[in-house]
Amino acid sequence: MTDKKVELLAPAGDYEKLVIAVLYGADAVYIGGEEYGLRAGAKNFSIQTMKKGIDFAHSHGVKVYVTANIYAHNSDFDGMADYFKAVSDIGADALLVSDLGVFSLAKQTVPDMEIHVSTQANNTNYMSAKMWHSLGAKRIVSARELSLEEISFIRKNIPSEMEIETFVHGAMCISYSGRCLLSNYLTSRDANHGECSHPCRWKYYLTEETRPGEYMPVVENERGTYIYNSKDLCMIEYIPQLINAGIQSFKIEGRMKTPFYVGTVVKAYRQAIDDYISSPEKYEKNKSLYLNELLKVSHRAYTTGFYFGKPTGNEQVYTSNTYIRNYDFVAIVENYDADKGIAYIEQRNKFEVGDKLELLPTKGEFKTFTVSKMWDENDVVIQSAPHPKQKIKIELPFAAEKYDIIRKPV
Repeated sequence: MTDKKVELLAPAGDYEKLVIAVLYGADAVYIGGEEYGLRAGAKNFSIQTMKKGIDFAHSHGVKVYVTANIYAHNSDFDGMADYFKAVSDIGADALLVSDLGVFSLAKQTVPDMEIHVSTQANNTNYMSAKMWHSLGAKRIVSARELSLEEISFIRKNIPSEMEIETFVHGAMCISYSGRCLLSNYLTSRDANHGECSHPCRWKYYLTEETRPGEYMPVVENERGTYIYNSKDLCMIEYIPQLINAGIQSFKIEGRMKTPFYVGTVVKAYRQAIDDYISSPEKYEKNKSLYLNELLKVSHRAYTTGFYFGKPTGNEQVYTSNTYIRNYDFVAIVENYDADKGIAYIEQRNKFEVGDKLELLPTKGEFKTFTVSKMWDENDVVIQSAPHPKQKIKIELPFAAEKYDIIRKPV
């Protein structure tokens, strides 16, 4: 048994995902407002919805960090101070920033609020971490290009009260800690303002200036042309190494992912961390179980990124820019009638009577069942649920709770 405590930090692109992250085991969530964050494609939070989310999270002992990690232009500062005050007034636990000017304004405006320095700030050494600490930062999110050895060295050379947060799971940018210009040049959408069009996942060819119109494929190892297309990060098999490097917060990427993704990944890492803390032997025994759960969400092939040294050619996906999808998210539970054995659910993808499904509860192991009977909102017996967000009742042979996820093998 180890007494080292770490934080599991989960993404929440909207209120529903925040609730899922909290109920499935996150210690903290990071969210974006309608301005100043790097995920404009996420639904994000108005101040009113943000307060609702913060209140829900706090009622479960979970912290909420608000992203303001754009690289600001002059016009971005209009209204920013008022926004920071509003975020502080509704109880957010920290601001996540990367720009020095934004950091300065935050310190002036909400001096008592924790500030975490984003991976966008490219913290690759202990001197920059110490400088941020001297300015008032509580935490740095380490650059994704660091090895565990480098992170450990930083930990030993910064103040003990300063925290280190690192990404442990999710999509990896082909850029320096997410600071990318490809999108700006190719689509005029600023990646560092939250509008990235993800051109790193596109297929590329070479052209030669005297032969316009002739496209020559870019081939590596004769396997394809997606030269920027990184595999997804997955460190669930290396929890002890992450803890021993002195990392306090394990961050999951994915504010634009589905509730199914958030719930499944958070639950797997929660179980892995808790098992290791209580019994390293149990953790080692159950590694394959945690990984099997992570294979059920939509993902690219997994990699350990830079943690054990600089990546080789094996960290790229050369053949396709699509995801591996082994399961569909088919429904979420809204209520359960124990007397009748009936679950009230909201459909998310098509399923039918006779389908073999899995219920992933917020607590406990997943359970398998076969759909035997279901009804629509008007109590009409139906054989199929093809309509998005259709309200349905199904027979369920065991109890379920609100927000339990139902998934289907593809």
